[in-house]
Amino acid sequence: MAITASHQKRTKRADAKEVRRQELIQATMKCIARSGLSNTTMAEITQEAGLSLGIVNLHFQSKENLLQETLRVVSEEYIEGWEKIGHNGKLSAVEKLEACIEFDFGPKVCTRDKLAVWFSFWGESKARPAYQKICSGHDELADGTLRRILQDIIDEGGYVSRNADQIVHTYTAMVTGLSLDLLVTPKTMDRNLAKQVCHHYFVAVFPGHFASY
Repeated sequence: MAITASHQKRTKRADAKEVRRQELIQATMKCIARSGLSNTTMAEITQEAGLSLGIVNLHFQSKENLLQETLRVVSEEYIEGWEKIGHNGKLSAVEKLEACIEFDFGPKVCTRDKLAVWFSFWGESKARPAYQKICSGHDELADGTLRRILQDIIDEGGYVSRNADQIVHTYTAMVTGLSLDLLVTPKTMDRNLAKQVCHHYFVAVFPGHFASY
């Protein structure tokens, strides 16, 4: 019984630690969305989270560690979503591509806070090698998954004039531009319109597969 009780205490402490960690990361996202990356302070983050500076130092040791972990969480969440789609053997290649579009502009990843975080860090990536490493890794993994999906559609449909790499670049540019519009001009761009733009593009690229859109 003593061992069981001790194990339960350790589990509760670990759970509480993870809750605090997530609270600080979510607070950091909100502060970056509100104030920008360079203007976000530890004082603002702790106030947003309702936690003390000591708690931040306990979990992350420094503001820079907290910022990097926030970027890493956003990046890993995105990559996990894409890989889940890419490895779903129950979906056809076209269904995977449709799922990718839905995911890119879905409520889980396409929020104002997460878009603000991504664009803020991306803007700093050239000056901060740590940020660049995370951002570049994110892009490479997502592009690889998309390239495989597109190549499957090309092979299946006999689209001999289509090039997967070119389509990857075009789609990525569209998502980046549309996401930026969602962040800075939300009155004229919403998630549904963004998805429609992407679908219209694939109607032109793969007419035999997306003619119904």
